[in-house]
Amino acid sequence: MSAVLLLFATSTANAESGLASYYRGIGKGGEMTCAHRSRPFGSMVRVSYRGRAIQCRVNDRGPFIRGRIIDISTSAARALGILQFGVAHVTIE
Repeated sequence: MSAVLLLFATSTANAESGLASYYRGIGKGGEMTCAHRSRPFGSMVRVSYRGRAIQCRVNDRGPFIRGRIIDISTSAARALGILQFGVAHVTIE
């Protein structure tokens, strides 16, 4: 039982929730990419919005606007359904 709790605790320890915006970044072969202030370059993050989730590769630093936790590429914003909003509240892990 404690192993299950430990696994749950470590899997949610890196979760963040906040505002996401998008930029015109393009990854190799249309890959969905993102900019994050502290996650290592090349790491994969799961971005969730209203029941949709995608995987993005961190390839840049940002966002540099207060209150935002991640910038995602246009293709990632389209896949999440936030392209028309510009900014949306997401969860990342």
